[in-house]
Amino acid sequence: MILVTGGAGFIGANFVLSTISVTGEAIVNLDKLTYAGNLGNLDSLAGDERHEFVKGDIADRGLVRQLLAKHRPRAVVHFAAESHVDRSIEGPAEFIQTNVVGSFCLLEESRTWWGALPAGEKERFRFLHVSTDEVYGSLGAADPAFTENHPYAPNSPYAASKAASDHLVRAYHHTYGLPVLTTNCSNNYGPRQYPEKLIPLMITSALAEKPLPVYGDGLNVRDWLYVQDHCDAIRAVLDRGRAGETYNIGGASEKTNLDVVNTLCAMLDAAKPRKSGRYADLVTLVKDRPGHDRRYAMDAAKIARELGWRPRESFESGMRITVDWYLGKK
Repeated sequence: MILVTGGAGFIGANFVLSTISVTGEAIVNLDKLTYAGNLGNLDSLAGDERHEFVKGDIADRGLVRQLLAKHRPRAVVHFAAESHVDRSIEGPAEFIQTNVVGSFCLLEESRTWWGALPAGEKERFRFLHVSTDEVYGSLGAADPAFTENHPYAPNSPYAASKAASDHLVRAYHHTYGLPVLTTNCSNNYGPRQYPEKLIPLMITSALAEKPLPVYGDGLNVRDWLYVQDHCDAIRAVLDRGRAGETYNIGGASEKTNLDVVNTLCAMLDAAKPRKSGRYADLVTLVKDRPGHDRRYAMDAAKIARELGWRPRESFESGMRITVDWYLGKK
């Protein structure tokens, strides 16, 4: 079985659901249920003995110790994190507590437990840390995409807290030998995402006939990754990745924020037209946020070369699935 942290959140819940569906492997799901955690994401697993939910904090070392001893997982997959840049600007303390202190506590308990395992179990165990492209900083328009060797240059409290946790994970491998894996992903989208993030915010606001706020000139660029492709990539890294390595996961879909919003608006126009006008009429440019990185782009050549993973969904096909889900068609 696998111990998953943050498995009631957006990416974590999609990972839990798809992993049980694809592999049938049992999962113990530890989640604090902050504002972004939603047990409703896991309703389809009600009564399924392969899923055990535990409400708790990754910084509660006694609880983590108890779960490791009781369930003897073959892996810890660590999603639990505060992840919204705007919230980190307004209140960074929670980000340091969860992303840095919480990750440290999880690493310490995992290291202690792993160190006492019999040789076979010890060799098999993996600690997979899910991180972000934001740790690498910002790219210029003509700069090559981030590789795994790109220097860290975080520009927000969120990115800095994730960079700190990445460095802790690396240190635990090089100092203690803990068999870790780190994944750095680009912007995820898909079903079950909390509506503070760009795509669900735009969809829900458009359907409610509210303004669609876009920061600055709308030309900030992100690489967009469909969440199920991300989950497939994590399973590939968990099963075939080399201990101590980092793998970048990207969707090969660089888009400006305005491109994203206009694509959404066009899909909504076709699927559920407004009574008058187009959804794009609701787009409103607003004051940029502090320290807004201009461009992220991920070079995912390593995971393709070593593990054979590539995204299945294009930006358009993944967005169509996402829009249909929010419209209640899926």
